[in-house]
Amino acid sequence: MPFEPPADFYDGRLSKVDEQICSLLKQRRDISNDNPGFPADTFISDWAIKYDLYEEYLKALFGGMRIYDFFKPRIEPAGFRKHLSVLKSVEKDDRIYSITVIRQYENASVIQLHIDWDEPDDPPIGRHHHNSFELFLGEQYDCWQSRGGGSTGHFTYSFIVSPPLPDDISNTKIVFKEYSDTFKEKPTGLEIVMNIE
Repeated sequence: MPFEPPADFYDGRLSKVDEQICSLLKQRRDISNDNPGFPADTFISDWAIKYDLYEEYLKALFGGMRIYDFFKPRIEPAGFRKHLSVLKSVEKDDRIYSITVIRQYENASVIQLHIDWDEPDDPPIGRHHHNSFELFLGEQYDCWQSRGGGSTGHFTYSFIVSPPLPDDISNTKIVFKEYSDTFKEKPTGLEIVMNIE
């Protein structure tokens, strides 16, 4: 959903200052190589005092800067073409990770990672936390997790890939990396690799 400005009014005298803010945001991204982390509490406290700003405001501001990639325009798959059969699986730590097919669209590909495991019908409360995964196919592909869901003993993550993969996917290496946080800053060390021959 596109952003709606909260007010019609804008003080034009701020345009130069706001442009400098945009320039500094770009400089910050370049210096950190898009991995800025988060300023320590001592920095936040010092800056709040020095510039007469609220600490919580600064925390929210820097928190918002961490999610830059969440605002990247994403392609929605359109114009379904075909299914590519994959039928690959990897077993790790009593879990089966599998890909059955890749859905090919005119403008993108969709890959679903299925995870299956044996679980009692009434697992202990708190066992239903699911980590996030990131898909890697090479520098030329933009991959993002579009959704995830499941039930007892099964979970599926859907990924959209742009541009679409070629119909001949032989010699393709598919890598999934697991993270314990949404920002993908805390890798669990689990890596699922599937080589399509």
